[in-house]
Amino acid sequence: MTENSYSMAQGPKVWEKVPKRNPNFTGRNDLLTALRKSINTVTAVVAQPQALQGLGGVGKTQLAIEYAWQYRAHYEFVWWISADQPVLVPSALAAMGPALGLPPATGVEQATQAVLRTLESGTPYRSWLVIFDNAEEPEYIKDFIPRGPGHVLITSRNSRWSDHEPTIQVDVFERQESVDFLRKRLRGTVGEADADLIAEKLGDLPLALEQAGALLARTLMPVEEYVALLDEQTSRLLSLEKAPMYPQSMTAAWQLSVSQLEDRVPEAVEVLRCCAFFGPEPIPRDVFRRGGNRSVGPRLAPILSDPILLASALSNLERYALVKAEPNTRTLQVHRLNQALLRDETPEKERGEFRHEVHLLLAGSAPDNPDDTSKWASFEELAAHLRPSGLIDCVDPGVRKFALDLVRYMYVRGSYTQAQALLDEYIEKWTEKSGARHPNVLSARVHLGNVYRALALYDKAYDLDSVTWELMRESLRHDHADTIWATSSYAATLRGRGEFSRAREVDQEAVEAYERLHGEDDILTLRSRNNLAVDYALTSDYDQAREILQKVYRKVSVEENMGSRFFLQIWSNLNRAVRLSGRFQAAADMGEDLHTYGGTHLGEDHPNTLLAAKDYAISLRRTGQLGEAVELMRDTYKRLQRLYGDRHGDTMAAALGLSNALRAAGELEAAGQLAEEALLYYPSVFGDDHPFTHAVRINQALLLRLSGDVTTARQMNQRALAGLTERVGRAHDYTVSCAVNLQNDLAALGEHDRARQLGEENYRAIRTHFSEDHYLSMICAANLSIDLRETGAAEEADRLHAETMKRFALHMGQDHPDSLAAASGLRIDTDFDPPPL
Repeated sequence: MTENSYSMAQGPKVWEKVPKRNPNFTGRNDLLTALRKSINTVTAVVAQPQALQGLGGVGKTQLAIEYAWQYRAHYEFVWWISADQPVLVPSALAAMGPALGLPPATGVEQATQAVLRTLESGTPYRSWLVIFDNAEEPEYIKDFIPRGPGHVLITSRNSRWSDHEPTIQVDVFERQESVDFLRKRLRGTVGEADADLIAEKLGDLPLALEQAGALLARTLMPVEEYVALLDEQTSRLLSLEKAPMYPQSMTAAWQLSVSQLEDRVPEAVEVLRCCAFFGPEPIPRDVFRRGGNRSVGPRLAPILSDPILLASALSNLERYALVKAEPNTRTLQVHRLNQALLRDETPEKERGEFRHEVHLLLAGSAPDNPDDTSKWASFEELAAHLRPSGLIDCVDPGVRKFALDLVRYMYVRGSYTQAQALLDEYIEKWTEKSGARHPNVLSARVHLGNVYRALALYDKAYDLDSVTWELMRESLRHDHADTIWATSSYAATLRGRGEFSRAREVDQEAVEAYERLHGEDDILTLRSRNNLAVDYALTSDYDQAREILQKVYRKVSVEENMGSRFFLQIWSNLNRAVRLSGRFQAAADMGEDLHTYGGTHLGEDHPNTLLAAKDYAISLRRTGQLGEAVELMRDTYKRLQRLYGDRHGDTMAAALGLSNALRAAGELEAAGQLAEEALLYYPSVFGDDHPFTHAVRINQALLLRLSGDVTTARQMNQRALAGLTERVGRAHDYTVSCAVNLQNDLAALGEHDRARQLGEENYRAIRTHFSEDHYLSMICAANLSIDLRETGAAEEADRLHAETMKRFALHMGQDHPDSLAAASGLRIDTDFDPPPL
């Protein structure tokens, strides 16, 4: 049995991404023993991370690999994370989810916290080992280190890890270790003396020894020739100023390999130097094809324009082990140490040229549409090279467009926190270079406003968007595409603040501007109409919202380049308008389809899929399918909690949706607890006077009355009714719903005259926006008929009840719970399910 095929009884149940064991590993037993002793001095409850720190190339990674292999029988779960790019660490943590039995996730934030909590809980695995390799800056990953019953191992060149965690210093090999390593690596073809000589020349640096061994094994070069060449290269390299972390022996070994290739295929070295200015993550092979065809500088143009020459260069780089090629993923990779050496050896002027070439390659190879789901993998590959390449500092318009497209990709994928961090950096650096009114800076501000709203940071979004909108109107034409885009963003911010009517006015302005500029069928116009339809729904004009959305849906459904996310958004908004119009069964039928579509095309944990799931659960409850509604809403609530935490509008809405479903199922205590917890967050997230903050009290008051506290319920509904009337008007959906429940409060207190008076007032208000066939009209009429009878108007009550029952039978069906309640003379209550903004 080989080392890579040991049985499960001999090793972890989960063994992921740990590199293969180096068959040439030798010595270092003292360090392994010290590491095992140190890593086991932790308490039985909380692990103390252990760091391996030392100079680049001293073998920290190999030591971590060897530890994982030698002690694998002590762990149930082992996971390796390449931590040199902090922006990718959350993705690596998120990838643990399936192995830990967590629901699948597509974004970064939605799974990261769940993985950390699961590891820290010790379930399903208590003995686990997580290795963070090349974690250079403690501040960048300290929040992603699990603190539980397992073990954490960190490798880093940064000595500041000793300020944070227990640290073992890793130094170069002892001389005998070097000799043993080389003799094993070269299978005994060199003697002790020659191995000692090579070790002396290379300063006993493990990585340099490995490179030397690979070169000698591949070329069969005599040791004397190798040493002579090494001496010649060392003399030349010593004349250059080098960074102290790279000893000359390492530089000499590396430069020797490069110089041999440079004599044969100089174009290959030019490509290699270019690769040094990418990040250390795999470089997509197609960057050189797509980027070279679109835009590239003078250094690489002759090579990239000749596919045969490019193929030869890349083939020779692989042959000389200067790049690692992965055919399955079509990527190239240059070791970070080698990249650093190449950059150091490049004159300052040429460094800028190479960096700019890389910027042009990245921008030129990027897909055109970040909203296109099928192109997301390409954006993910390119994202790893954004910061290492210094692309953010580039002023080229095409490069900045790519930078903005990249944050748009993160936004539509649901990686809001990552997008926010990048946008903050864009705005700071671009403002410094180009000024606060530069179009790129203003565009970045609009993107940041979108991210703020997605994170439910509505006050920050308003402060930013209101200023950005004015700056664009002053700096650009009012009919400029970016100004109109900022107008739509400002309208969305107004929606977030609860200014629904004002948002509709601003969105109407944007729609008209887009139609003049781009025509009726352009994607920007269609998005703007979608926004306007949301405004109509928020102002209770569901028929108008549905009419707009049906037209947009018909167009988007036949255009493949519109993007799955936008299509699901349109479809979900249409479904919601159908439900709020009272067509509950139709909404449930649509909801099932669109929830399935979201899971298939975006993933089960994508924000838009979760919103579709929430709406589907509400429709199931409205049609009386309470068991299915509770199950789906509970699952959706848990997923939104993992994605956003408790203090986010969508999580809070799901909590209320679950509360409503539990109440309908008769679980009043659990429903009350959820409603009370959600209500605590609404004032801080939305503000005390936001329509949602007033409307959620409808649910809490209802639960209080059902629990026997009718007086408090009445008082709460009276305050909510006053607040809603002030903010959205007396005829708004939320206001009339509140009045329905207040009428029932009054009746429960025996105040039938006042209940009748309020019912008659409410019935008139409802018909301002809704027909007599709308479910709110029917509920109000059914309740009013009871109060008419209680106050002596029996004939009028009978007539109204008979008419209402016909409408219930026609539009809701005789078996619907509300129809049965009305037929039995029972009062019907309403509730509130906050829609997305």
